[in-house]
Amino acid sequence: MKYYLIAGEASGDLHGSNLIKHLKLRDSNGTYRAWGGDKMEAVGAVIVQHFRNLAFMGFAEVLRNIRKIIGFLSLCKKDILDFKPDVLILIDYPGFNLRIAKWAKKQHIKVVYYITPQIWAWHKSRVHDLGKNTDLLLVILPFEPAFFNKYGYKSIYVGHPLLDAIADFHPDDSIFNQFDHNKPVLSILPGSRKQEILTMLPTMLEACTGLPYQLAIAGAPAIDDILYQNFIDKYAHLPKPKIIRNQTYSLLSKSKFALVSSGTATLETALFEVPQIVCYKGSIISFQIAKRLIDLKFISLVNLISEKEVVRELIQNDLTAENIRRELFNLESNCETIKSDYRILRKLLGNEGASSRAAEEIQKLLQ
Repeated sequence: MKYYLIAGEASGDLHGSNLIKHLKLRDSNGTYRAWGGDKMEAVGAVIVQHFRNLAFMGFAEVLRNIRKIIGFLSLCKKDILDFKPDVLILIDYPGFNLRIAKWAKKQHIKVVYYITPQIWAWHKSRVHDLGKNTDLLLVILPFEPAFFNKYGYKSIYVGHPLLDAIADFHPDDSIFNQFDHNKPVLSILPGSRKQEILTMLPTMLEACTGLPYQLAIAGAPAIDDILYQNFIDKYAHLPKPKIIRNQTYSLLSKSKFALVSSGTATLETALFEVPQIVCYKGSIISFQIAKRLIDLKFISLVNLISEKEVVRELIQNDLTAENIRRELFNLESNCETIKSDYRILRKLLGNEGASSRAAEEIQKLLQ
């Protein structure tokens, strides 16, 4: 069989790579072509376009790059037609993938959406585009089947693939040879997109002035060290942060606290039981549009799944160095309560095996 996968960010690359591993167990002769990253390439996929070129964050940035995005859509469609896949597997990345799904359905290509967009949060009307333009919806959050069922669409809950990724993780303790083992580590996860890092990392670093922690920045796969280093040089009065690349899980396994850009990383941090502060800031235009479209009490997956405030969220104007310092102080006293809530969250996510179950459902569709 021929499989074509599209992921537009680091988390999609991770989950896509684990899915390919399990598809190969069921189809040893399969061929894989993808829009993704290093992890999918490492398990045998031919990468057409790296996700580092696709990372547009927020409404304003999308508008500024609209010609480039249209060009990528045209390239993708042509490449799919040339490859003639037996199935197209779309992984999150809704702005791009929902358009590809609608087009692919008209080409009579089987379409699987694995890790469906969070349309329950905003643009609920897109549920019909998703339901009508796919052959199989594989969801990873426990409340999603009920959401799709309400609109008359069937989905299959496979569990969260992060549980698989973390179960397969083996820590690399060698990265900590450069740290003082008697001083706690504060990890900074400023996001995987350049725009996120430019917007939030300066405030995160400024907040750490005078704090009794060693600082470590989790380097994103598609971002050059020079971007982080420019900010580190600017805040030369701080204890010099270490840049830890491609070792985020090892870093989290040794961290006391974390400052985390909103996204999948908030859930990863919770599964490592690291008390965190969730940070988000976008352009004024993007934030104002999102505020009018999104109907949610929280933005982090940790709080959304838990249906209560487990971790503090500092959003837009609330994301200041002063507020971060105050909330870090509060973490010291709330540490055990947060960890207890994390364990409840872990149970809500179900069992490991999401990648295997997703591969099995895709094989059923193909047969």
